[in-house]
Amino acid sequence: VQLQASGGGLVQIGGSLRLSCAASGRIDSINDMEWYRQGPGKQRELVAAITESGAPNYADSVKGRFTISRDNAKNTVYLQMNSLKPEDTAVYYCKAHYFYYTDIGVPVVGAYWGQGTQVTVSS
Repeated sequence: VQLQASGGGLVQIGGSLRLSCAASGRIDSINDMEWYRQGPGKQRELVAAITESGAPNYADSVKGRFTISRDNAKNTVYLQMNSLKPEDTAVYYCKAHYFYYTDIGVPVVGAYWGQGTQVTVSS
């Protein structure tokens, strides 16, 4: 599976951006998908997650401002970011969890990462 993230850019405080992450390859094995971010000098942190059925979950720092969604027909997960703040500046990564059985019935579980897209919020 390959994950291609896009939609980052430079935006002013209070502005909005929409990130997209398109999956290709063995997409039938994908279940939960997540967005992470890593700001300058900071550790990578979980921003939002969404289950295969569409149930979302958010970090406290983005609740009420960010919305995660997915379109399973397009194999794409989105992150709508509103009311952006300087502290939202980071490289944003998408992550897709997968699970499947091999031909001989062995369960395989793991995760793929996208390449990251830069979001910069300027004052």
